[in-house]
Amino acid sequence: MNAAPDAAARYFDAIASALEGLGVYFGDRSASPFQSHGLVAEVVSPYIGRLERSFECWQNRLGFMEKFRIQRAESGYPVFQSLLELENDRRQAEKRLAGISGPDELRAEMVDFILRHREFPADLQRSMAERLYLEQLKAGNVFSPFILPETVRVSVNPKTKRPYYLVHWGAFDGNSSLPMVYMAAVEDSSPGMVKALVSDDGRLNDDVEIGLPVGGLLNPELAHQFDDFAEKNSAYSLSPATIAGNLDKDFDHLHPKQLRRVVLGPFYTAGITENNSTVSDVLGKVRRQENAWLLTWTVQEVYSKTERPARKGLWSSQPAREEFFIDTDDLDAARMGVSAYEQHALVPHEAYQALYAAGEAQKIFDGYDVHVISGGRVITDV
Repeated sequence: MNAAPDAAARYFDAIASALEGLGVYFGDRSASPFQSHGLVAEVVSPYIGRLERSFECWQNRLGFMEKFRIQRAESGYPVFQSLLELENDRRQAEKRLAGISGPDELRAEMVDFILRHREFPADLQRSMAERLYLEQLKAGNVFSPFILPETVRVSVNPKTKRPYYLVHWGAFDGNSSLPMVYMAAVEDSSPGMVKALVSDDGRLNDDVEIGLPVGGLLNPELAHQFDDFAEKNSAYSLSPATIAGNLDKDFDHLHPKQLRRVVLGPFYTAGITENNSTVSDVLGKVRRQENAWLLTWTVQEVYSKTERPARKGLWSSQPAREEFFIDTDDLDAARMGVSAYEQHALVPHEAYQALYAAGEAQKIFDGYDVHVISGGRVITDV
């Protein structure tokens, strides 16, 4: 979409409403049995905040740049180039701000221009918009093409006596234009970490202070290598089973017990996206355009069903390796390369009514857990 002003405004209003609703859903930790322990909500919520700030920045950018492109026919999200531009502008924000007058000075210049020329100061307005954009970029965390891993939980597996980490990271896939959040539960058999973190009774050593969250993998010897792995293995085209298998192969002392991927999209909005003609036709009939949208997301999970123990021989040795469970009885699970998955859809009440009245709701939402947002609350299992 090389957005016309009206279309751009409608798109930004719709995606802001959708992300706000998504934040409400993940903020309600009783919303889904999958989230009963709260970890998925706790991990995903900050990434939703990053997306919201990114869209606020893109909207401000339109105040001085005429073009903004989204992937209309697939994800409904901005094209990957838009993220690269945002990241590049973030890095240059301080330098560019130094070359733009301060906000008070710009306001004074705008008033003076209007009084002297009896015209609207378009150039000064663009400078003000650029300053607001750069200040926002400099101040807030946005959704980058790759967001570095962070360790948010540490415990000890009482059976294996190994430290157990929960690590998450984010990625925006360049081909599919979809934002994704990854969560990995990993055991660490590195002798140094076992000695430091596991007490004699097989519990987490209370004498070691761990200030969570920790940037990167908790194991400092493997942290940079893990960052590199995550960046190279976060493509949407890779199945969760492939990513978990690659992690298992690349790190002899890291044992992935579970990997989750949350794919936050596609996004549909009337008159702009073209990713589903039936959805677009019905959403086009919704009376209030700010309610003419639909956001879907998928939670994929792969877990280890057993660990093949390490073998040490005279001539060769083999480290411990995981065997991951794939639900081959479910064709979609087998196609995705997962042990289990969930598909969710969030829709405003007015749009859901339109889909239901058109007789399309059952077909469109087949296989989805549907969540309807109304009055700032999310109603599940409609």
